[in-house]
Amino acid sequence: MKNDEYQQVIDKLQLLISETQTTLKRFEETGMDTHMQDDYDKLLDVLDAAIKQQREHTQGMLVS
Repeated sequence: MKNDEYQQVIDKLQLLISETQTTLKRFEETGMDTHMQDDYDKLLDVLDAAIKQQREHTQGMLVS
C-alpha cells in the first residue's frame, strides 16, 4: 500500500472509532449498558478491533 492509501484507511477507522465511542457514551448515559449488555459488549469489540486495525495500518505506513 502507498502512504496515501494507508492514511485513507486510518482516517476511516478513526471515524468508526469516534462514532463508536459516541454510541458507547450514549449507552452509558442512558443506562443501556446494563440493560443491553450484549449489544454494549459488541460495541466494545468493534472499538477494540478498529483501534487494533488502525494501529496496524499506522505501523505499515511508517515502515513503507
